[in-house]
Amino acid sequence: MADQANNRVLIWFEGDIIPTETISGDLNKPIGLFATTDGDVYVDNGKSGQVDKWTLNATSSEPVINVSNTCFGLFIDLNNTIYCSMEIIHQVFKKSLNSNGISLSVAAGNGLNASGSFMLNRPRGIYVDNQFNLYVADRDNHRIQRFSCGQLNGTTVAGKTAPGAISLKQPTGVILDANDYLFIVDSNHNRIVGQGAHGYRCVVGCTGSSGSAPNQLHNPQLF
Repeated sequence: MADQANNRVLIWFEGDIIPTETISGDLNKPIGLFATTDGDVYVDNGKSGQVDKWTLNATSSEPVINVSNTCFGLFIDLNNTIYCSMEIIHQVFKKSLNSNGISLSVAAGNGLNASGSFMLNRPRGIYVDNQFNLYVADRDNHRIQRFSCGQLNGTTVAGKTAPGAISLKQPTGVILDANDYLFIVDSNHNRIVGQGAHGYRCVVGCTGSSGSAPNQLHNPQLF
C-alpha cells in the first residue's frame, strides 16, 4: 500500500495483520505500485519524476524509468515491459526493462481527453494479459478499454457501449482472473463488479449506496 502522506510503502505478508515491511527513504508521495512474484516492488515516486525499483529486503532503490507525469497505474508484463498510465495527459506509456534506452513509447491514448477508440480520458488502473493485450480503466469515459497487442485503437469491453453492457461510473481499476474474466473497481458506484459465464455481477458493495458498514464501500480506488 502506498502511504502517500508518510512517503512510504507498507507491505503485509500473507496472514499478517501488522505490516511486515516498510519501504521508505527518497520517496515523495508515492502513488502507483506493482509487485512481482520475485518480491520486487516498483513504485511511482510521486513528485520525483521517476519510477523506482525496490528489490526484496533492499535498503535503497534504483530508478528504472523517468516520467513526465505521475503514474497512477503501473504494470509489468511477461516480457518485462513496464506500463505507466498518466492520468493527467490521458495516455499509457511503456518501455522494455531489458533495454538500456530511456525513451517511452505510447501504448494507448493520443493525449486528448475524448472518447474515440484511440483516446482516453483520465486513465487509471491498467492490466496486461498473457497475450499482451492492454486493459485500461478509462475513468472519465466510464469504460474499460482493451488494446490488442501492438494496436492503438481500443475496444470497449465494459461500460454502456460494450456487448452485455454494464453501467460503470469512473472505474479506477481492472484485473483479469485465471479464466480471463474481468474484475473492475467501479469507484463512483461504490462497488466491485466481476464478470462470469453469465455476465457481470456485483461482488462487493452491492447495497446501492456508499457507507462504512461491512457490506458497503465508499469510493473505492485501485492504483
